[in-house]
Amino acid sequence: MSDTGFDRRGFLRAAGAGTAFASLLGSAAAHAATAPAAAAAASPAAAPAAAPGSGRGASAVCEWLGTSGWRVRIGDRLLLVDPYLSRYSTGLFDGRGFDSATRLTVDAAVVDEHTGGAETVLVTHSHWDHFNDVPHIAAATGARVVGTATTNNLALAMDVPQAQLSPVKGGEVLDFGDYTVEVVASLHSRNNNYSMPFPGVRLEPPRKRPRTIADLPEGDTLDFQVTVQGGPSLFFMGASDFVSRNLSGLSPDVAMLAVPATTRTHDYVPRLLEALDHPRTVVPVHWDNFEVPLANPPQQDPTMAVTVAEFADAVRAASPGTEVLVPEYLTPYTFTR
Repeated sequence: MSDTGFDRRGFLRAAGAGTAFASLLGSAAAHAATAPAAAAAASPAAAPAAAPGSGRGASAVCEWLGTSGWRVRIGDRLLLVDPYLSRYSTGLFDGRGFDSATRLTVDAAVVDEHTGGAETVLVTHSHWDHFNDVPHIAAATGARVVGTATTNNLALAMDVPQAQLSPVKGGEVLDFGDYTVEVVASLHSRNNNYSMPFPGVRLEPPRKRPRTIADLPEGDTLDFQVTVQGGPSLFFMGASDFVSRNLSGLSPDVAMLAVPATTRTHDYVPRLLEALDHPRTVVPVHWDNFEVPLANPPQQDPTMAVTVAEFADAVRAASPGTEVLVPEYLTPYTFTR
């Protein structure tokens, strides 16, 4: 069944790339964009193996799993963020039309290959491209799943024991010993209708096990800041909107920021960078085609209002002191304080 509520297509036909780029910058920062929007960001092939840092203290080794997913190694401990690796087609990118009745599917071999040993899984929200593989990972590894009440209730309906689930709302600071996780109440991105796909929450576990992608509503959205003891602070974003006041004081060293699918959020880039106190390093996420297997170089999501290169240019224009690192899949990037 086609679902026109998930409208990420057609924006570039309605507004040129230059208009989209100017909207990303916002009126306050547009004058700083002296480079053309087509100027390329650092290509994934040229991305440095490590972000600049002092080289002292503890570190975090991060590997991008595509979409907003990450594998984070802190010493001998493994943390996952939004690990979606099954990457099956819903018709979103291939021109056949988005099918909200697409069955939930787990590619167990691929998921197990990249998530073994995980002890904690952070879930920003419950849409399929963030949550789909999490119940399988929890069963296979025994990992603790941290997410909203909706994530909690969906996981219960998919046979994850309550003992492995940690429902949060935002404001919690969870101490895992070698690192802490600060939970930040956030917002999901807007589509061209100023709405979102599959809105809503689950106040209790559904009676039937979720079977299709439409059975996984957004269920509120979170951001997470992971701070390594004696090391860097890493901000993880799963959707391209935010509450400025909730980000005040975080000041992360590294920020994994979602590239917006549309320009419906006002002054997205300058407001976000200002709220985060202009991080040392920005890593763009959620800009790839997540319905094809992981293979470098990543394919750009063809439906988005701006390219990852244009987003990188907007970040540099709004925050000239910030380095932009465009990641490749499954490539280790070591961050220090």
